[in-house]
Amino acid sequence: MVLPAPFGPSSASTSPDATSSDRSASPTPPGNRRVRPSVTIPSCTSHVYRGPRGGIARCSRAELPGVNLAEICADHPATSVALISRGKETTYGELREQVGRLRGGLVGAGIEPGDRVAVVAANNWYFVVSWLAILGVGAVAVPINPASPGPEVTNELADVGVVGVIVGPTGKRVLPDIDRAAVPDLRLIVQSDPGELVVEGAVRLDELMTAEPTPIVPRDADDLAVLMFTSGTAGFPRAAKLSHGNLLANIEQLQANPYREQRSDDITFGVLPFFHIFGLNVVLDMALHTGGAVLAVERFDPESALESVKKHQITIIAGAPAMWSAWAHLPGADRDALRTVRIAGSGAAKLDPAVRALVQERFGLSIDEGYGLTEASPVVTTATGIPAPPGSIGAPLPGVKVRLTDAGDHDVLVGDVGEIRVQGPNVFQGYWGDEEATAQALTSDGWLKTGDLAVVDDDGFLFIVDRLKDLIIVSGFNVYPAEVESVLVEHPGVASAAVVGVQHPHSGEAVKAYVVAAEGASLEEDEIIAFAEQRLARYKCPQKVWFVDELPSGLGGKVRKHELRGTRAVY
Repeated sequence: MVLPAPFGPSSASTSPDATSSDRSASPTPPGNRRVRPSVTIPSCTSHVYRGPRGGIARCSRAELPGVNLAEICADHPATSVALISRGKETTYGELREQVGRLRGGLVGAGIEPGDRVAVVAANNWYFVVSWLAILGVGAVAVPINPASPGPEVTNELADVGVVGVIVGPTGKRVLPDIDRAAVPDLRLIVQSDPGELVVEGAVRLDELMTAEPTPIVPRDADDLAVLMFTSGTAGFPRAAKLSHGNLLANIEQLQANPYREQRSDDITFGVLPFFHIFGLNVVLDMALHTGGAVLAVERFDPESALESVKKHQITIIAGAPAMWSAWAHLPGADRDALRTVRIAGSGAAKLDPAVRALVQERFGLSIDEGYGLTEASPVVTTATGIPAPPGSIGAPLPGVKVRLTDAGDHDVLVGDVGEIRVQGPNVFQGYWGDEEATAQALTSDGWLKTGDLAVVDDDGFLFIVDRLKDLIIVSGFNVYPAEVESVLVEHPGVASAAVVGVQHPHSGEAVKAYVVAAEGASLEEDEIIAFAEQRLARYKCPQKVWFVDELPSGLGGKVRKHELRGTRAVY
């Protein structure tokens, strides 16, 4: 069975003329198993979408335009604002001139096509100019979190053989802590701010930018654009290889959704880190591609951020659940602060339905969810513009194929849990220097094994269940931590919870919960276990509950469960 593409011409129920009753129709619950043929969700191989020059490009990497991603802002009006950073506006004309001069400086410093050049900067002008210049000389960018400690930065630079590094003001502190002996190929260190040079041999960015502009180096679609460190499907940090074609494909796949199409008059709220693939391609690259402006936000403060959204009349916000939660619970928030926002999305982790409802109630703004991962450049599905039920991640973008498979690589039935597999021109080329991990992530015919578990309903809408590696098996029964966690946080005294499996001598594994108590709440282990037993089958209920001050989390608010597993003991 092949389900209709949600954005295709045959999708009558999702057309602009669809009635509100059509949009609100309740689908068959995903948990109801149907004895039906297996599904591929949905087939988009014949779907076409706009190329970066306004023509038609088909969903095939080989047919993508062979241009450098740095050209995304080449043709926009010179007087249009491209970037707002640290209170200063930069027009497209100014940005092209600045990037051209930095290209000239990098070429003069010996940077060649294919060289790896790191960017250690926050969301600001320094990152944007460096990113475009590195791409423009044909080099491969390596974005790195400026808050990372020296040993971690050293490991990442060494892993991919970096030859140059550009650091912004917030990244300067890490320079003295880089072990130069561990990065023997490093020959160019660029310090962005005009202050005192903090390491021997470094050069200042403004000195490099005195060079004459050089033209953008042509690249093929399969040439690498960026090495993005991720622990996604790999389990621990590896550098995902993303090409110019991968990134361009995902931009165009997003633009092919008529309900999400960005325009040149849009102003995007750039709060997601640019050194993360979501912030880099969905926020920054998309805004520059469409000729709109991006407001670069280096540090998120709920109150001042809301004021900035209103002041700059932001129209597009892509954020993580933690941001939406902070706004939803902000005392005295201006109801009109988000009035100009026309597209609001949440990603990186599951959005609490209560937070979604509270944002709708307080600001009149509807938030759509989607699904993506670094290895897919990143977006795979979106609920924007389609009648997806609450809690759904929507349906695949045009040009993206999705399957749900069991442990035997067979497609599952509608309503059954399966691993999400993805195929399309946005899928990465593998992990840098790690053929074994690449073989584990990519099948021989190009399907990406995401490690995420989901179900699909009769209408083709997807629902995330959990991570495959987080699955707990109790006496042969599958326990999905997300289900247990969603029950635990219903307790009025629970602020947040995370569930992992622990070894058990009789059942193989047992469920263990880590709970953060709400402010002022006093909780007991027996109370939490009893609460769960009233709502879940016995085998799904926690056998142990540990109370902690906070849960370890990474970018986007995802709980780092490997750290919790590292502290677990045999039952």
